[in-house]
Amino acid sequence: MPLMGSLYIGSSGLQTSQNALNTTAHNLSNVDTTGYTRQQVQQSNRAYVTLSTDPKSIANKQTGLGVTYSRVKQVRDYFLDKTYRKESGRSMFYEVSTEVMEEVESQLGELNGEAFQTTMTDFWTAIQELSKDPSSSVTQGMLVQRAAEFVQRAGAVYSGLSSYQNNLNTQIKQNVDKINKYGNQLLTLNDQIRAIESGGIEHANDLRDARNQILDELAELTNMTFSEDRYGSVSVQIEGVDFVKDGTCYEIALKTDEATGFYTPFWPQDATYTVRADGTRDYNIDGAEVFDLSVEISSDLNTDIGGLKAMLLARGDHRANYTDLAEGKYDSVSQSVVMNIQGEFDQMIHNVVTKINDILAEAAGVQSGDLELADGTTLKNAKYCAVDSDGYMRMEDGTPIQLFTKVTTDGYRKVTGKDGKDYWVMNEEKADSPESLYTIGNLQVNSALMQEPSKLGFRLADGSEDKKTADALKAAFTEESYTLNPNVQKKTTFVDYYTDLVSQVSNSGYVFRSIYENQVSTVEATQSAREQVIGVSTDEELSNMIKFQNAYNASSRYINVISEMLEHIISTLGV
Repeated sequence: MPLMGSLYIGSSGLQTSQNALNTTAHNLSNVDTTGYTRQQVQQSNRAYVTLSTDPKSIANKQTGLGVTYSRVKQVRDYFLDKTYRKESGRSMFYEVSTEVMEEVESQLGELNGEAFQTTMTDFWTAIQELSKDPSSSVTQGMLVQRAAEFVQRAGAVYSGLSSYQNNLNTQIKQNVDKINKYGNQLLTLNDQIRAIESGGIEHANDLRDARNQILDELAELTNMTFSEDRYGSVSVQIEGVDFVKDGTCYEIALKTDEATGFYTPFWPQDATYTVRADGTRDYNIDGAEVFDLSVEISSDLNTDIGGLKAMLLARGDHRANYTDLAEGKYDSVSQSVVMNIQGEFDQMIHNVVTKINDILAEAAGVQSGDLELADGTTLKNAKYCAVDSDGYMRMEDGTPIQLFTKVTTDGYRKVTGKDGKDYWVMNEEKADSPESLYTIGNLQVNSALMQEPSKLGFRLADGSEDKKTADALKAAFTEESYTLNPNVQKKTTFVDYYTDLVSQVSNSGYVFRSIYENQVSTVEATQSAREQVIGVSTDEELSNMIKFQNAYNASSRYINVISEMLEHIISTLGV
């Protein structure tokens, strides 16, 4: 090979070694950069120059032109990436679920420094003291006072749960906005990567790192799958629906419930809509929801992935009350932590309130049965009493006394019977009429009793103490007739109901916490395996640096030798 041509070999060695050193330095400088993937140098031969061909020879006469810096590739494992992202999404699901349970425990366990259990105990103590001396104005006043505290603090607990729903609702919107932002960033990165790599020479590794980091973030929020086409563009599916594909980001929209303000993520492209008079769209999102919250949550079905889904499940779709625990309706709230607790807590309050009111109604002479009215209609299974009938537990107008009353509607209404007499009829509770329900949000202590507790009296018409009614109130608190929800078989009392409710939350929280801790271990193990592939090893990079530095020095000395030989030949020929 001519000596002048030999300089190409040395020059290529210098250039290639210098580029390799730059890559090594780039790896070392990003050793602590989040999302960085180590880059690996690949070298190859430059094209050979053919001097002559001879069919009889084993090989043609060729001369090489040295080495070339062919590409710098990212070192990643597709299957480890896929596993890590699925497991991190599952970990986030149970992390959110654990945080929700801890918040619910906090709401139930403490209320401005005082546990609600104390309120239940105080109310129960007041009932017991009343049974000892029913006609005492002191015990009657204590009963009304404890009842007022019971209603007030129950309202505060329920309000705390509702506020937490609002908090989760805000987080849901923030996370949907973040997901849409990530989708548009992926589109931009796809375009940039495709533009750089279209020539087939350069590789946009740093841009790919940024894109992979976004995919990691998306995987924590949703059940996400991804694929890369031959042009370097990534497509993303969320819950099996295209999110980023073919240069388009199909952003997730939010439907706002007018009653609660709760957001529901949905796919606009799959929803139908009508145009309002002001030009805005009114979407019908049936079948277009991003998440199907009715399916069973199971790791086997991969339905327990993504922090956003966990927030939606925990928040639920409305503010629950005791009517949501009815047979046939409970499935709609059972998977929502907050709604489940709201329903069970409200059921406890409702049972206490209605039971006490029913006992007082019996003392007022209220009876159950069919009542024929003057207009010819019949009230089936009504609770009623004649305005002028016997029964001491009455107000001045003859209305049966209720310790607990509704805020929006009256407890009784006056009707005229077929016999011409006036009757007080208890207004029925209707599940489709919230203002008719004895729920926490529609509950108060009788204002007349708050001003004058002695109206209770607890003295019969003959002047004797009504020990029977006082004992009935006491017995009501120890009667094992109540369950937390339709799926629980254990019967409990008013005294133990709240304890069982808190225990249920604690047990569920323990289960979520255990799953989360196990999931964290799985994610850490997967991340460790992934880091062994994509992570930068300072020892390895320093070893490469020495190798490439020696290669650079060798190329430099090679050029010096060729230079000296040329100088010697020229000097000799010149002589």
